Amino acid sequence: MHPAPCLPCTPEDSILLESAAEVMRNNPLGWSEGTSVSVDFDDVRAAAARIEGIVAHTPILTSLALDSLAGRRLFFKCENLQHVGAFKFRGASNALAILGDQAKDGICTHSSGNHAQAVALAAKQRGVPAYIVMPSTAPRVKVDGVRSHGAEITFCEPTLEARETTAAAVMERTGATFVHPFDDERVIAGQGTAALEMINETGPLDAVITPVGGGGLLSGTCITTRKLLPKARLFGAEPKGADDAARSLIAGELIPQTGPNTICDGLLTSLCELTFGILKENLESIITVSDEDVLAAMKLLQEHLDIIVEPSGATVLAAVLTEEFRALKDIDSIGLVISGGNLDPEMLP
Repeated sequence: MHPAPCLPCTPEDSILLESAAEVMRNNPLGWSEGTSVSVDFDDVRAAAARIEGIVAHTPILTSLALDSLAGRRLFFKCENLQHVGAFKFRGASNALAILGDQAKDGICTHSSGNHAQAVALAAKQRGVPAYIVMPSTAPRVKVDGVRSHGAEITFCEPTLEARETTAAAVMERTGATFVHPFDDERVIAGQGTAALEMINETGPLDAVITPVGGGGLLSGTCITTRKLLPKARLFGAEPKGADDAARSLIAGELIPQTGPNTICDGLLTSLCELTFGILKENLESIITVSDEDVLAAMKLLQEHLDIIVEPSGATVLAAVLTEEFRALKDIDSIGLVISGGNLDPEMLP
């Protein structure tokens, strides 16, 4: 079987659907006007039942050496070992299962990599086409992963506006249904199943931390953890070079990402109103880390857990090793969700 074609973004595509792009920005899920949307723990439990046997039940790994470095017990939920190498397969699988026949003309999304691969595989499993818009700067390993699942790729400039306009043009051309990487209750509920599995296996934890980009994983984790461990403290991990979530939380208002500069390619997107609202209500803080901290954490994870973790996923270990986090009191056990493991060979530690 030949790789699916990679289609360039044409000028005609760029001007075809400005109005459709605006609709997608304002109403990405296609809810009718006046519809009240929310996501809660019942949605997470329903998602867990819905995707049982489809997603992998990923392992939790521990290391006495890493515990010693952190001064606490660390429990690593290894979503880098999930299908497509990332937690994103949970949310994509849940969204497609709910869509059912509505997805018969295919699924469209925009993503720099892991959500793209997740949608491509979920669509393939359901026997529907996948149309993926990716920035021209997407890592090669993630582009290859999307191709391997038979999706059609359209490249665009690495800006949110270009992603949205290109995706709108693709949907007009194909009739595909859009599944947003994080601004989607179905996706957030699916992502929350990672924490559900983790907490069911570890039992009580004093704190839980995940990476944060668009906030889908962390939002789902907040919903699950607040229900199962009401007293647990919740944190996000974010690169200093793309710290819009941390700045938003401090300011109390959504601050868009501008000019991100980090090796954490999976954390370049801004929060949306949906995820910001969930995080604002539940998070204690977001710990920001340097790229140097992330590279060191990647090496530690390889040395002590024998796993390959992409920079975005390693932010959680980098965060708990910072002086800022070490200074926190009354935290003896932490659940860390490692978000992904799709790494270009030249970035291996």
